Amino acid sequence: MEKYMHSLHRLNGQLVAHPWAWTALAAAGLLLAAWLANFVTKKIALRVLQKLLSASPLGREMGDGHGQVRLNVIPRLANAVPALVVYAGVGVLPNLPDNFVTVTRAVCQAFIVVTVALAISRLLNLINSIYERHPNARNKPIKGYIQIIKIIMFVLVGLSVIATLIGAKFLHLITGLGAMTAVLMLIFQDTILSLVASVQISNDGRVRIGDWIEMPSQNADGDVIDIALHTVTVQNWDMTVTTIPTKKLISDSFKNWRNMSECGGRRIKRALLLDQASVRFLEARDIRRLARFALLDAYLDEKSSELEAWNTQLAASGKDPVNARRVTNLGTFRVYVQQYLRAHPQVHQDMTLLVRQLQPTPTGIPLEIYCFSNDVRWAQYEQLQADIFDHLLAILPEFGLQVFQAPSGSDVRRALGSNAAGGH
Repeated sequence: MEKYMHSLHRLNGQLVAHPWAWTALAAAGLLLAAWLANFVTKKIALRVLQKLLSASPLGREMGDGHGQVRLNVIPRLANAVPALVVYAGVGVLPNLPDNFVTVTRAVCQAFIVVTVALAISRLLNLINSIYERHPNARNKPIKGYIQIIKIIMFVLVGLSVIATLIGAKFLHLITGLGAMTAVLMLIFQDTILSLVASVQISNDGRVRIGDWIEMPSQNADGDVIDIALHTVTVQNWDMTVTTIPTKKLISDSFKNWRNMSECGGRRIKRALLLDQASVRFLEARDIRRLARFALLDAYLDEKSSELEAWNTQLAASGKDPVNARRVTNLGTFRVYVQQYLRAHPQVHQDMTLLVRQLQPTPTGIPLEIYCFSNDVRWAQYEQLQADIFDHLLAILPEFGLQVFQAPSGSDVRRALGSNAAGGH
C-alpha cells in the first residue's frame, strides 16, 4: 500500500510541475465520461425506454409500420447527452483559458440546440405518420402545416446558433434582421405563396390525397399521392409522376374528378355516325317485325294508334295522302336505344339520360348517347361503354340503318373491281 501511495504522490508532484499534463489528463477524463454517458444512454437506457414505449398505448397506436420512425426520435435526442457532459465539465478543467472554455461551451450549446431541433423534426414526422392512418387524413392533410413549423423552427435554430457562436443576444440578432425584411420576403417568396395556397387548399378541400385531377398545363392527369408545402405530387395513369407547385392550384385552372366518384355516376357521351342514305320510312311489315322487340312493343302500339288517328282525320278532310305521317327507322331506333338504356342495370337511372340527334355533317348523322354508368371504376366503366355500343352496332341492320364509314382500301379495290367487271 505504501508503495502505491508513494507512486501516486510522485505522479502528483510531476503533474504539479507540468500543469498542462494535468490539464490533458483531466480533459481525457472528461472525454471518457462523455463517452460513458453516451454508451449508457444509448445501450442501456434507450433499450429499456423502447421496451416500455412498445408496451404502452402510444406504442400500440404507432404500430409496427412506424417502428423505424419511432426508433429514430429518441436516439437523435440522446446525442445531446455527451454534449451536456462536456458543457458541464469543461468549466472545471484546470489551467484552461477562459476564451477556450467560452468557445467550447458555445459549440456544445449550439450542438445541443441543433440536436433537439432534429429530434423535434423527427417527432413531427411521427405525428404526421400517425395522423395519415386515420380516415380523415385524406380530406385534411397536415403535412404542409408540419413543413411550415419545421421551416420556422430551423430558421429560429439557425439564428440561435449564430447568436451563440458570435456571443450576441438572440433578441438583438432578430431585431437586427428587421432591416432585412424585404430581402427575406424575396428569398421566401415561394414559401409564403405556397403557405397561402396550402392553407386555402386544406380549408376549402379543393384537392385531397386520392383525387383524380387533370391539369394539362402541367402535364398532370392522375391521382394525387402527396400534398406538401411547396408541391403536390400526381401519379399519372402511365405511372409517371408529376410535381405541381402548390400555388399553381390556386392561380391556374384544373379539373377534379372527385365529385364523379362521390356521386356514383360516370358520364358516357359518345355518338354513332349513321349513313344518311339509309334513313327511310318503315313499312307495315317492318313495324310488325320490330314490334317483336319487347323494348319497342309499347312504343309502336302507341305510335301506330296516334298516326292512324291522324291519317284518318287527314283522309276525312280530303287532303292529299302525301301529307300522311309515317314512322321512320331512325326515330324508332332512337327510341329503342333510349329504352335499352333505361332497362340496363348498369346505367344510372337517377342521372341525365338522353339520346339525341345532332346536326348532320358530311360524315353522317350523329346519334349521341348521353348517360351515366353506376360504376365509376375505370375498367368497369369502359366495359359498360363497349358493351352498349357493341350491341347497338350489331342491331343497326334490324332497323335498316348503316353506320357511316370512310372508304377503306378494300372498299376502293372492290369498287374498281366491279367497274372493271361491268366494262367487260
